[in-house]
Amino acid sequence: MDSPTTSEGRIRRVVIAGGGTAGWLAGCALSHQFRDRLEITLVESEQIGTVGVGESTVPPIRTFHRFLKIDEQEFLRAVAGTFKLSISFENWRRPGERYIHPFGITGQGTWAAAFHHFWLDSLRRGMPSELGDFCLETLASRGDQFSLQTQPQVNYAYHFDAGLYAKFLRRIAEGHGLRRVEGKIREVRQHADGNVQALELEDGQVIEGDLFIDCTGFRGLLIEQTLHTGYEDWNEWLPSDRAVAVQTESLGPPVPYTRAIAHEAGWRWHIPLQHRVGCGLVFSSRHMSDDEARAKLLRDVGAPALREPWLVPFRTGRRLKAWNRNVVALGLASGFIEPLESTSIHLTISAVVRLVQLFPFDGIASSLADLFNEVSRAEMEHVRDFIILHYHATQRDEPMWKACREMALPDSLEIRLRAWRERAHAWQDPDELFRVDSWTHVLLGQGIQPGPPHPLARGLSDDDLRTLLASIRQPIERAVAQMPSQQAFIEQYCKAAPSVWPSRPVPA
Repeated sequence: MDSPTTSEGRIRRVVIAGGGTAGWLAGCALSHQFRDRLEITLVESEQIGTVGVGESTVPPIRTFHRFLKIDEQEFLRAVAGTFKLSISFENWRRPGERYIHPFGITGQGTWAAAFHHFWLDSLRRGMPSELGDFCLETLASRGDQFSLQTQPQVNYAYHFDAGLYAKFLRRIAEGHGLRRVEGKIREVRQHADGNVQALELEDGQVIEGDLFIDCTGFRGLLIEQTLHTGYEDWNEWLPSDRAVAVQTESLGPPVPYTRAIAHEAGWRWHIPLQHRVGCGLVFSSRHMSDDEARAKLLRDVGAPALREPWLVPFRTGRRLKAWNRNVVALGLASGFIEPLESTSIHLTISAVVRLVQLFPFDGIASSLADLFNEVSRAEMEHVRDFIILHYHATQRDEPMWKACREMALPDSLEIRLRAWRERAHAWQDPDELFRVDSWTHVLLGQGIQPGPPHPLARGLSDDDLRTLLASIRQPIERAVAQMPSQQAFIEQYCKAAPSVWPSRPVPA
């Protein structure tokens, strides 16, 4: 009978292979929580660039920052950050149309029936409105406004410079005792049993460890090239496999939302920071060439580029095991779901928190690794299904979009769509990132018609329903009317000094 513990040795030395956002998130959290119990070393090379496009986030990052005791104003000044209330989806259902996916609560439902059921029934009764009228974050997004002093309180995330964020986290981690080693990894040494023993660097240094964290990006130097863990490809549902990114000058004040703008072979992002704008074009290589994508991006951004565009090939999917033997893969090394709903940094943070909670001080128990892998799989599949929804529910007629509209869906997504079409139910599991409100806004925005609303909504009289809607809408309208522009709020709350901005390369 196999022992439940796969390693007799106690875990005291943690080696993080690779820096970037994933590496420094892991280093920051582990050194913050376990600074007196672990020896933590991070190996990275300044000669190896990072993907560097993870500049948009979702609200749970704020909870993680509170865990790390990060001061919000200090953080935003250090990373030239702006606020994000929502995502503006443009041209997705069809060219010329737009909808907003907000982060906040929409309306007020009951325990048995979500608010959108009551709203849908109000439309049936001839009471015209938009679902977003009952969401503070949508109304503020429409007016490019932001404030922290509102009732109801605003729910938000951040836009920031990914390179500056890694530097910010590095300062915190090193302050907690993490040791950073500069160098390229030449070889990964293994024990006779297959576990990783050490990283040998090009300069001859040997970094030994008990637990290794793979943050080497898409190449997965430890998890894949060394341990051959395997990969589950999701390209059959998510056709985009490349992105070209660029940074441009700001031509106006930053808006409090990420723009996701669909085009004939994918979509384009627009992320406003305090000092510049991050832009990129995500596309399917079967439907657009690299040269076409680069030219289209530079043509469509409408602002001078601050550096040459760079190409980011990717493969949507997940590692079959995020934790294999004594290696835990984080960030791009563990898998990748394209950046459409800004989930990459969140999934890294979620995995880091999971590792902290399951940390194997007394040796690597297979039960901990199995639990970590099962939760990671379910989390990524939930996010995957939500992203697939955007591609599938469209009336665009270009070849890529037509194929997405006609493709067979994962059973898990098909069940949700049937529940929406038949009974207007938007479902969520308790631990899912995307809540009922998120599903509702995207389902409606992408043009999927709901079935009849919940019978509870039909039980209200017209007068009671009007009173309910007004009681929700009026406080939101009053709150937004008092909000300054996001630019004005940033100026007084978290304006970054120009000295923190990276130097701007002159385009070739």
